[in-house]
Amino acid sequence: MGNIGEKAQAAKEKTQEMAQAAKEKTQQTAQAAKDKTCDTSQAAKEKTQQNTGAAQQKTSEMGQSTKESAQSGKDNTQGFLQQTGEKVKGAAQGATEAVKQTLGLGEHDQDNRRNY
Repeated sequence: MGNIGEKAQAAKEKTQEMAQAAKEKTQQTAQAAKDKTCDTSQAAKEKTQQNTGAAQQKTSEMGQSTKESAQSGKDNTQGFLQQTGEKVKGAAQGATEAVKQTLGLGEHDQDNRRNY
């Protein structure tokens, strides 16, 4: 009977060793998976931050370009309105002078009347 007890004890110890080895292997695998997940998460976080930074930079550049275009349009509009105003003023002065000449109120006619 001693022989059976020794074999049972040896089998028990062998089973415990195998269970411990399996436990350690499972812990190592779990730790490796955890480390890989953390690394992947960190890489994704960094990539997202880079993309966000690039998007913010692009948005800023587009905003500046839009601002410059708006300023250019404003400047062009101001110049156009000023030129138009000057043309209208010139046309009004020309019309006024034409009416004065027609009515005999022009400067040239007044100078002629003084000479008589």
